[in-house]
Amino acid sequence: MQSHFLGLPKSEVVVSDTAKVRTFKCGLPRECPVDHFAFHIKSGAANVVGPKICFEDHVIMSSVLNNIGPGLNIALINGVTGKTEKNGYFNMYSGKVEDLLQFLKDIKPGTIVLVASYDDPATKLTDEAQNVFTNLGSTMIKSLKFRDTWVFAGASGITDKSPFERHMKNEREKNIYDGWPEMLELGGCFPKTL
Repeated sequence: MQSHFLGLPKSEVVVSDTAKVRTFKCGLPRECPVDHFAFHIKSGAANVVGPKICFEDHVIMSSVLNNIGPGLNIALINGVTGKTEKNGYFNMYSGKVEDLLQFLKDIKPGTIVLVASYDDPATKLTDEAQNVFTNLGSTMIKSLKFRDTWVFAGASGITDKSPFERHMKNEREKNIYDGWPEMLELGGCFPKTL
């Protein structure tokens, strides 16, 4: 499993199995500044272990909460208050992309969008859906293919690319699971959208 905590030195991310390391909100190795929110996203692993989305030390989506599913698991967060506005999952293999577009349609400026893939995130993605994620700051959405792994944190009204994004291709020779790449993690401090 690959971890990536943006803005945090690698020496603070590596955790020894025997050492007890102090962690902060959502398991981050460092406290976020006052004008930032802590988040941690884990993609699913193959089609067996579901994804998990944590924001400000509250697990919003997980297998334990029974509110995740194959495809794209998405949480929308108020960028000022940090309160969850809504969350849902969208099957990008056998579902309807229109459901995803409807969910993302009326996002208010400043809304933080957290995404974790599970199983297949890309088969039903259309240019229109990809453009929505591009407008949220994604630079990798157009590269997503069948059974790739993807984690992303962006915001509505972002004027540049988001630094919070990871993508791993489904490559038969490199896959850690039979038919799927390994799980990805992404964590860090997301600035409040004042």
